[in-house]
Amino acid sequence: MSEYSFFITIAIAFLITVLISPIFIPFLRKLKFGQSIREEGPKSHQKKSGTPTMGGLMIILSSAVTSIIVVSKVGSDGIGYQTGLLLLVLIGFGLLGFLDDFIKVVLKRNLGLTSKQKLLGQIVISLIFFMVLKRQNFSTTVMLPGTDIGFDLGWFYAVFIMIMLVGASNAVNLTDGLDGLLAGTAAISFGAFAILAGYGALNVPVTIFALAVVGSLLGFLVFNAHPAKVFMGDTGSLALGGAIAAIAILLKLEILLIVIGGVFVIETLSVILQVISFKTTGKRIFRMSPLHHHYELNGWSEWRVVTTFWMIAIIFAAIGIYIEVWTS
Repeated sequence: MSEYSFFITIAIAFLITVLISPIFIPFLRKLKFGQSIREEGPKSHQKKSGTPTMGGLMIILSSAVTSIIVVSKVGSDGIGYQTGLLLLVLIGFGLLGFLDDFIKVVLKRNLGLTSKQKLLGQIVISLIFFMVLKRQNFSTTVMLPGTDIGFDLGWFYAVFIMIMLVGASNAVNLTDGLDGLLAGTAAISFGAFAILAGYGALNVPVTIFALAVVGSLLGFLVFNAHPAKVFMGDTGSLALGGAIAAIAILLKLEILLIVIGGVFVIETLSVILQVISFKTTGKRIFRMSPLHHHYELNGWSEWRVVTTFWMIAIIFAAIGIYIEVWTS
């Protein structure tokens, strides 16, 4: 796959998203698919109430269509099992997110799907993902990044995959709280995996898919950057989280996801630490969690928080690429 194909993939996905957004956003507004803002959140967010959500549908559609088009043209075997698995996770987790958003926004049930319902859906998709891999005699060995040390997990690899897919989707979901925050950090993380898939692992289907997501996210940012005209909702965040974990698994870079997705890990840890601290001592470590809200309440502008987190995401991505490419 040439560098020319890389740019074509990003360009196609970007253009699809940019072209359908002016049609899709008014359609969401007409259906009254507006975001409801939680009262305990930062007061500055109340003005965002009613902004169309479920914009993740545009990301999913653009990523899927672009992947199918480019893989069909570039791939020697057409659409293989890897592209199929990536689309399964992207669309499957996206459907869970859509149901969650729909229940919150349309049915006016603020909690959306229950945690058990969401978890059950994520587990079912993860099991299907694993069963397909098993039929392909996929390796169950997990390598330590930058080393030749590996551990064969055997049957436990199925559990490991479930933990990765469920954990990543929820971690990415927690990061979606400010205009452009998740779209930007996710584009950087998917871009890092695209580089590793294209130049390191030489995995064409995964490279194309990752680049398609990057292009879709950049197109979405045109409308999601502050002040946002549309939010991706759980539809987008759950889909993106599952997809990036699926990419890491297919590239056999499972552990490296923790590094490249460092922002998502930090956001999740901030929530966990906050809950543990409050339940054990009655005190909060942060003014509010996830972490991006803490900086907002400390007086940072939304744009300053977002760009700072983008910079941190770039650093994590660079470290991840360095570990895999230059030390392996």
